Amino acid sequence: MIDAKRLSAVQLDAIKEVANIGGGHAATSLSQLLGKKVMVHVPKIITGPLEDVILKIADPNDVVVSVLLYFLGDLTGRTLFIYPFDDAQDLTTLLIPADQERASELQESMLKEVSSILSCSYMNALSELLGLLILPSVPGMVVDMVGAVLSNVVLEFGHEKDFVFCVETEFDFGDDKSPLSAYFLLLPDATSLEIILRKLNLVK
Repeated sequence: MIDAKRLSAVQLDAIKEVANIGGGHAATSLSQLLGKKVMVHVPKIITGPLEDVILKIADPNDVVVSVLLYFLGDLTGRTLFIYPFDDAQDLTTLLIPADQERASELQESMLKEVSSILSCSYMNALSELLGLLILPSVPGMVVDMVGAVLSNVVLEFGHEKDFVFCVETEFDFGDDKSPLSAYFLLLPDATSLEIILRKLNLVK
């Protein structure tokens, strides 16, 4: 079994390339949703134990919006999409017309739907590259401080899934608005990680 904590630079570079492709797919999906051009900055990859990675992207007391999906099929595991709270609010402002009431239920529904589409953009890039079937679940959303989100995720995943790949992405709308930050976390089961690396011809 592959030790996820001992991935080589070549293996991590290959996974970063998949993230680059996924980021492009995600930007295209967001562009179609918003009806405007969206560019994605070259994503930064953070790897390591779940707790370390989450605490690298936000302070434990920061409030974030997190959307969780399970994936099944040829690969199994979880994905977690995390937005800083202000960025999530900015995204709902872009998605909901100015003349439409922004009820909390509508904002939650929109964020879950968009996050599902963006997560699937990353997973579809992986699926197409590897020739594997990957099926997502219905998304679930939590708005809370990072520390509370981390506790829920750790309880949900357990120690078997304590190594993650985090794609730190910025979506740029080419106007005077600041880029929107988002973090895509991939938590494959140990067997699925080995399948990914074998398909990328990075292990024998």
